[in-house]
Amino acid sequence: MSIRPTPTVRARRLRYELRRLREARALTIEQVAQRAEGDFSTSTISRWETGDRRIKPTDLRRLLEIYEAEEQKRDVLVALAREARQRGWWQKYGTAVPSWFQFFVGLESECSLVKTYESELIPGLLQTQDYHRAFLRTAPVADDDAEIERKIKVRMERQERLTADTPLHLWAVINEAVIRRVVGGPEVTREQLRHVAAMAELPHINVQVLAFRSGAHPAMDGGFTMLCFPEASDPDVAYVENQAGGLYLEEEAEVGRYSLMHGHLVAKALDPDESRVMIARAAEEI
Repeated sequence: MSIRPTPTVRARRLRYELRRLREARALTIEQVAQRAEGDFSTSTISRWETGDRRIKPTDLRRLLEIYEAEEQKRDVLVALAREARQRGWWQKYGTAVPSWFQFFVGLESECSLVKTYESELIPGLLQTQDYHRAFLRTAPVADDDAEIERKIKVRMERQERLTADTPLHLWAVINEAVIRRVVGGPEVTREQLRHVAAMAELPHINVQVLAFRSGAHPAMDGGFTMLCFPEASDPDVAYVENQAGGLYLEEEAEVGRYSLMHGHLVAKALDPDESRVMIARAAEEI
């Protein structure tokens, strides 16, 4: 399995390029609108650059004329715009992937490294079907059975990247509470912990346990995930999730803060070998 291009990453790259081209010409959004002579407004240009609105290829070509972009550059960006309007693989699952989570799945499908900290749950990319099912059935916000099974299929398809030809690298730090909490009963939890220990044997997966004895740490207010990309044109993203949705942080200072936090957690946690031993022992003690 190879990495599948996603409209999410294409759209994000396009909006960064549009802003870069405008700034390279030292133009304000108002000046661009004036030069467009009524073809599009300042609010439309702004929404193209923020990603709140998709740009049509015809509008894109007009914009690139104003920016005096080279012909080869124009062809590349028009192709990006067309790809950005395609459907993502996750859309076939309907409501199983909420609108606020679709951006995350699209980015995850093409990133090269996921760095995460989890305080309560096994990271999603390492969850077994039974563990995920038990969590989704938790009252009082449980989904119906059909929706739960759709969500599990989405989770399993996301996990395929960990065993792809060019695998996704994962560096997960998990609170010790995660491996002590019984989810779905002893057998489900035991199977889950053994699965984590086995996956952590793979060279591109690091799992570290932040032991209780480590004391205070900078992520005591909750978990977070960082999506890191191989191309400089795709800046890293920090993501924080709650019951109502997800917060995406893309500013350099914000992303840098979470990167620093993850590095601090890595330094405080048990090393990967010690962590595998603790996880395996926790499975047998259940």
